[in-house]
Amino acid sequence: MKKKFLSVLLATAMLGTLLAGCGDDSNKTNGGNDNSTTPATTESTPKPADTEPSADNNGGGDTSAEPVTLKWAIWDQETTAYWQDIKEAYEASHEGVTIEMVDLGSTDYMTVLATELSGDGTDFDVVTIKDVPGYATLVQKNAIIALDDYIKADGVDLSKYAGATDQVLVDGKLYELPFRNDFWVLFYNKDLFDAANVPYPTNDMTFEEYDALARQLTDTTFGSQTYGAHYHTWRSAVQLFGVLDGEHTILDGEYSFFKPYYEMVLGQEADGVCRKYADLKTEGLHYSAAFSGGDVAMLNMGSWFIATMITNLQTGEYDSSLCGNWGIVKYPHAEGVEAGSTLGTITGLAVTSATDTPDAAWEFVKWVSGEEGAAVMASSGNFPAIMTDEVKDLITGLDGFPTDDASREALSVSNLYLEVPYAPNVSEINSVLDSYHGSIMAGEMSIDEGIEAMNTEVGKILAQ
Repeated sequence: MKKKFLSVLLATAMLGTLLAGCGDDSNKTNGGNDNSTTPATTESTPKPADTEPSADNNGGGDTSAEPVTLKWAIWDQETTAYWQDIKEAYEASHEGVTIEMVDLGSTDYMTVLATELSGDGTDFDVVTIKDVPGYATLVQKNAIIALDDYIKADGVDLSKYAGATDQVLVDGKLYELPFRNDFWVLFYNKDLFDAANVPYPTNDMTFEEYDALARQLTDTTFGSQTYGAHYHTWRSAVQLFGVLDGEHTILDGEYSFFKPYYEMVLGQEADGVCRKYADLKTEGLHYSAAFSGGDVAMLNMGSWFIATMITNLQTGEYDSSLCGNWGIVKYPHAEGVEAGSTLGTITGLAVTSATDTPDAAWEFVKWVSGEEGAAVMASSGNFPAIMTDEVKDLITGLDGFPTDDASREALSVSNLYLEVPYAPNVSEINSVLDSYHGSIMAGEMSIDEGIEAMNTEVGKILAQ
C-alpha cells in the first residue's frame, strides 16, 4: 500500500519536477539543475543577523507561542508538488504556524526575488534560493541574514550536507541551508551490457576504468551503432570531472586540470565511443532522447533524470524495450579520489532581513532542511539535501526505481562538490568557461588554446 501511495505521488510530482526546469536547458547557467525552506515560535522585534537567538527560543518549536504566519517565496507552485507537501506537513506538526506561499514564477525567479526584497515594504519571512549567483546577490544586498548563531545554538550538524554548506560560505558565514540536492550519477542500459556480455559498471570506478568500459560497449557498425558513453553539451558534463578531487573549483582561474577530461572525451568522439558535440548542437539532441533511444550504454547526468526515467517509462513515452532495463551507479572518479564524490546543485532556504519573526522563520528553515523535511521531499520522489537511510528507503521503494543493490548504493554521496560554489563574480566566470568549452568541443580551438583563453579571461575577472 505504501508503494502504491508513493507511486501516485510520484506520477504527479515527477512531471512537475521535469517541467520546473530539471530537463530544461534554458534555465541552466552552468549546465546543471535548478536547485531550494522551515517555522515555530515568534519574536516581537526583528533580530539583527549577528546577534544570539533569544534564550527562550533556541529551536524548541514552542507550540504554545502566539499564532504566526510566515510568508515564503517559491516558484511554480502548481507544478511542483513538494511545496504543498512541505506546507501541510509543517503546519500539522507546528500548531499555530501558517505558511503563506507566494509564487514568483520560475522565469527570472532570483531577479524578481531580489527586486521584491530591495524595497522597504517587503514582508517575506523565508525565501527559497534557486542558485548560487542569485544567493550572492541577496547576500550583497543584505537581504538575508547569516544563520551561524542559530546553527550553533541549535547544534545543527552541517556535516550531514556532505560538504555543500562549506562551498556557500560568505566571509566565513552561512546565509542559507540546503533542502534539495540534485547530484550527478552514471545511468546505464543493462540490456546493452548483457548483449555484449560485459559486467555492469560499479560504484567504484576510476576514469581509466570507465573509459575502458565505454570502449568495450562501443559498436561502430553502420546502422547498428552502440555508443559506450554520451555527454550532453553542458560544460559540466566534461569540465567538472576535474573538480571531484576536492582541490579544484571553477573559481581557480587556472584550468589545466580540465585537460585530461577533454582529452578523454574528445578521444572517445574520435573513436566513435560517443556522439560528437558538434552534431549534438546541430541536431539539438537532448540527453533524454539519446539515452531513451536505446543505443547509449552509459550517460553521466543529474539525479533529476531518475524522475524522468520512471515517469516516462510508466506513461509509455519511453519504449521499455529500448531503455526499460536501466540502473545507476556512482560517478567515476580520479585515481585516489573517494568513491561517491560527485557534482551537485543545491536549493536552499534563507531568512530575510526584513522579517518581524526571525526565530519562527529559522525554525521553518531548520525543519525543512533537516531530516523531517527530507522525508517529505523523498515521499514525492525528490532528492533532499540530507540523504538518510529513511530517505533512501522512500526513494528506492518507489515503483519503477531500479531494484538492484548497486542502484540503491549509488544514492550515498561521500563528497558533494557544487557545480557553482560561491563567489561574488561567479556569473561572469561561468560565462567565460561556457564560451571556451564550446570552442574546444566544436574544434574551433585546441584544448591548450581553450584552456589558455579561460585562464586569461577569468584572470581578468579575478583581478577586478
